[in-house]
Amino acid sequence: MPGKLTDTAIRTAKPKERPYKLADAGGLYLEVAPSGGKWWRLKFRHGGKEKRLSLGVYPAVGLKEARARAAAVKEQLARGLDPSAEPRAAKIEAAAAVNTFEHVARDWFARQKDGWTPRHALTVLRRLEGHVFPVLGSRPIAELGAPDFLAALRRIEADGHIETARRVAQICGQVTRYARLVGIVQADAASGLSEALTARQTKHFATITEPGEVGALLRAIDAYQGEPATCYALRILPYVFVRSGELRGAAWEELDLDAGQWVIPAERMKMRRPHVVPLARQVVGLFQGMKMFSGRGRLVFPGLASSSRPITDMCLLNALRRMGYARGEMTVHGFRSLASTLLNELGYPPDWIETQLAHAERNSVRGAYNRAQHLPERRRMMQEWADYLDSLREYTGKGRMSM
Repeated sequence: MPGKLTDTAIRTAKPKERPYKLADAGGLYLEVAPSGGKWWRLKFRHGGKEKRLSLGVYPAVGLKEARARAAAVKEQLARGLDPSAEPRAAKIEAAAAVNTFEHVARDWFARQKDGWTPRHALTVLRRLEGHVFPVLGSRPIAELGAPDFLAALRRIEADGHIETARRVAQICGQVTRYARLVGIVQADAASGLSEALTARQTKHFATITEPGEVGALLRAIDAYQGEPATCYALRILPYVFVRSGELRGAAWEELDLDAGQWVIPAERMKMRRPHVVPLARQVVGLFQGMKMFSGRGRLVFPGLASSSRPITDMCLLNALRRMGYARGEMTVHGFRSLASTLLNELGYPPDWIETQLAHAERNSVRGAYNRAQHLPERRRMMQEWADYLDSLREYTGKGRMSM
């Protein structure tokens, strides 16, 4: 059956906010869903009524096969038969074609992505499209077993991407678990795949945790001569131990310096939940100092090239290198490890520390209340932590150092 669709047009069709159609000919069209799924459908009339019939999902059913199926339906219509009145076996076969791994994965992704940062969502989608869909995407998810997933993961490992293979295994496990929960499969065949992969080497961010060396680092930061945004960001970072991107992207509207509180909105947090950072007196003073340089703008730490963009992570990292701290000694992310290590050693409850670090909450119900969880206790901890850092800064090695 001649038509106007091409393989290229189908393959490159991108999802939009609403479903849309790409017409071929004779009532055949491809429906593109917001999730990215692509379904072949045929519009026809029988008994005076307009009807639609699903002919499968792309790419499991290609353009040539879709046209062949449409032609078969036309033959049934010519004989006076109703193609929508298919035998049960044919319906089961059609359902299996729709429930390919790619279709199910895209449906799972569409339901999850709003709870992630845009960057994380893009990473997940790229891993699926780059590593899994080309190998397993067109196969019915119900037919896939652990060996099928492992074969795809071994290919990633063979390219030397050990950690990527583990992350892809986690994604596949989440997809098959979703398929089981919605009744598409009876068992999630991709669960536990990480146990069969190459053991990863634990990666630690370089950091300083010896109290005397922490004091020396703080004195070096105070003495550093650079752009105000870089200097103030580095001075504030040890006190608040947020992620670098969360600090660099801070906006004045997020800060209530009178109340000593900073609320980072959900869209800027890794876990997509608002995060409260109690501000010690020292930190309020530092933000007030920075306000002299950027208070008329939106961003607290604007970059030199554009006031609408914050300073980069490289600015902070380069400053540490100019102070003499090599790559294996200290990193920007290391301030979080520094705080976590010392606060645990000082005996603060792990729940307070983990909440202040905005780490993922395994219990989704508890996680929903993280914004205010342990807030009075965290306020006290953050002030005591700031006072402790000041004492480390003043410590020069004489006498015993304690909190």
